[in-house]
Amino acid sequence: MYVARKFRVYPTLEQQVALAKSFGCCRVFWNYSLNLCQQTYQQTGKGLSRKYIQGLLPSLKQEYPWLKDDVYSQCLQVVALNLANAYKNFFEKRARLPRFNSRKGQQSITFPQNAKFEGDYLKL
Repeated sequence: MYVARKFRVYPTLEQQVALAKSFGCCRVFWNYSLNLCQQTYQQTGKGLSRKYIQGLLPSLKQEYPWLKDDVYSQCLQVVALNLANAYKNFFEKRARLPRFNSRKGQQSITFPQNAKFEGDYLKL
């Protein structure tokens, strides 16, 4: 049985900066990958696989060192998974074409591991 929980956090100023960097890195990777997916879809009528999108990460991390330093790699891998699922849902006519993310909208990030409670505090 899988359990998912959502939490509202009240971060300190230092934590707000770290979260903003993580949000930005995930958004940049989403938009970069979505642009490649859209170009591929226009040329071939097909999307890109999750494996291909995740394969872009090492070269992007060399090109943009802040992708390596400012965010957990697993968060970026979840972005690739979400984009692949979004295109899968589009091709199966369950959803519309994925859209680019903006910094002005609601921002979220998924931490697949390393989240635990210590007393009344959530540690990421």
